[in-house]
Amino acid sequence: MTRGDEMSEQLTRRVIEPMPPVQSTGVPLLSRIRRVRRPRWWEELAFIGLSYALYSTVRNAVPAHRIAAFHRAVDILNFERYTHIDVERSLNELVAKSQFLAYASSYWYAFMHFAVTIGVLIWVYVKHPLRYRPIRTVLYTETLLALIGFWFLALAPPRMLPGFIDTVDIYPTAWGSWNTAGVAKLSNQLAAMPSLHIGWSVWCGIVLFKLARTRRTKVIAIAYPVVTLFVILGTANHFLLDAVGGLIVLAAGFGIARLLFGRWPFESLEHSTRPPVWRH
Repeated sequence: MTRGDEMSEQLTRRVIEPMPPVQSTGVPLLSRIRRVRRPRWWEELAFIGLSYALYSTVRNAVPAHRIAAFHRAVDILNFERYTHIDVERSLNELVAKSQFLAYASSYWYAFMHFAVTIGVLIWVYVKHPLRYRPIRTVLYTETLLALIGFWFLALAPPRMLPGFIDTVDIYPTAWGSWNTAGVAKLSNQLAAMPSLHIGWSVWCGIVLFKLARTRRTKVIAIAYPVVTLFVILGTANHFLLDAVGGLIVLAAGFGIARLLFGRWPFESLEHSTRPPVWRH
């Protein structure tokens, strides 16, 4: 073979051989079983049902620990006063003085928490099926971490402390407080830390902001967790530090999903450690 033939063969090999995939710095823990495909709807429904059953069972079976829960609430309130971040009382008074705000906040607190989260899950499943699993994993992981917090850090909400107002008590036809007749028997009222209202709403906001294409949807994505924060503080269902706790478990959920899948939930599939295995 002449030198010219060798050079021609080398050039041909460079053109034909594919470039190696871009390697990420992390090694996915699920690399051996990971599959990139549209999730099966019945699998997801079963998974959601089991997850909600676990959530309800653990949350409602949390030991009462009422004395410790009230001591923690007083300690948190004192800390927030010391650091001048105790905005709960002023917002609670604002909401309590307005019948419209009280009604709107109560129903927002009761319904939007689940309705929006489920809606975003369905939207990602339909519109972005190949991104669904890591995004869903963030939500379920932060919920599991929150359940651990509910178990070990029982905490009374501000509305149970003197000086705060449960808006449902002064507007009894409004519904949304766990003090409402019948509801208090179905849920642990001392599961305030961390706030899943914030953890879930910020998750919804991030997902919509990252994946939505319209400017209006992105504005809604930013506004939704902000309004939720106002609601949980204005109805005295959470302290500001509960919201911080919700952000912490959300961040941990993103980190764990990164370890499991070898990429961030919104990272392009081309940057995963192993070439994806496509299934139809």
